[in-house]
Amino acid sequence: MTSRARKKPLWEPGEIPAAGALMDWRDGRHFDHRQDRPCALCARPTPMRSHRGEPAHKACAENWITAHPTEARLGRFAPDIQPKRDSNDDHA
Repeated sequence: MTSRARKKPLWEPGEIPAAGALMDWRDGRHFDHRQDRPCALCARPTPMRSHRGEPAHKACAENWITAHPTEARLGRFAPDIQPKRDSNDDHA
């Protein structure tokens, strides 16, 4: 019997979003400047990569999280870590 090893993230992802939530993938490490690869979810070419290096469109990953909320908790796709806001940062 073989065990399937989980691929370690290339950099620290944020918390898994709720189903239907949008993810922030602004970090440049999500973009592969060298080549497009087939999206793991829709098979169309994409330069986007998940935190684990898996080719995926951000919208495809968000739709997958919505369709697979239980599996999403394992962290296949996640947003970037958001910087903590200063409590004195009031833009009102």
